[in-house]
Amino acid sequence: MAKILIGGAGGAPSEGVINSLLRSGTGNEVIGMGSEPSDLVLSSAQRKYYVPYANTPEYLPRLLEILDREKPDLVHFQNDLEIFHASLLRREIEATGARLFMPEHSVIDTCVHKYKSYLAFKAAGVPVPINQMINDEADLKRAFEELGDDKGRIWLRASSIGGGGKGSIPTGDYQMAKSWIDHYNGWGDFVAAQMLTSNTITWLSIWHEGELVVAQTRERRGWTHGNRSISGVTGVTKVGVTCENDLATDIAIRTVKAVSDRPHGIFGVDMAIDRDGVPNPTEINISRFFTTVLFFTEAGLNMPEIFKDLGVHGRRPALAKPVNPLPNGLL
Repeated sequence: MAKILIGGAGGAPSEGVINSLLRSGTGNEVIGMGSEPSDLVLSSAQRKYYVPYANTPEYLPRLLEILDREKPDLVHFQNDLEIFHASLLRREIEATGARLFMPEHSVIDTCVHKYKSYLAFKAAGVPVPINQMINDEADLKRAFEELGDDKGRIWLRASSIGGGGKGSIPTGDYQMAKSWIDHYNGWGDFVAAQMLTSNTITWLSIWHEGELVVAQTRERRGWTHGNRSISGVTGVTKVGVTCENDLATDIAIRTVKAVSDRPHGIFGVDMAIDRDGVPNPTEINISRFFTTVLFFTEAGLNMPEIFKDLGVHGRRPALAKPVNPLPNGLL
């Protein structure tokens, strides 16, 4: 049993974690906090608190007030913005007696900035599509010349903090790409990359002081509301399928070790398959579970509960098979 404070309560990414902890059967007490009142009111958390956004000056005093009142054993966050800013406040958070189970800030900084991630993956020899930072129109023209596929298309996306395929668009039209970056005021932030296939795979893992504790792979069969996004990517899986893919596991482990010599916490490696059938990492979702983590819990692998046991008690799970313990083909 433990008391856990979860950020982003009411939002789908956090509710999967909250419901997993509540269904564990160990009597967890789950407290929610969030910055969207209309989400927060719908949360399954047993008590709920409003907090300002993590990138505002009002966030820390409100967070400390909640920590002082609730005295949780563990605090966990479920979106990149809050993870990044709360990581900068870890000394203040831990001074209250609450624990954090996350990697050092330099790892988080690398993972929430896509181009920094790319440079780390490439330096480690991990297979990745070529990326180019787009600082000006000359960079954009060069990206089309050097990275375009057989249809002249490149993949554009924002490098800065944000999930859900932030700012992503595949296009072979230079003028459209320029207008897209103008719209986002994205010069100096957007990255162009070679196109990969639409086949994607995700490897979700928990590490403790440099050792891999558990990992589960799943293929993604489309994105929820993908037909309403210009890129087809929304950040929320429509159908996930458990699978065992040794090549994906090998590349995912190399990807994690590319950003951390001593991985600690949650590392979710998103990969897209290239035209040779090789998974290429596109990002690491750092220190958070993916939105559909309740799928694994219902299938018999409660990763949020494992995370809580490690973070609060230092207790490892008794798994006969730590990598891909779930049967293949579960949807």
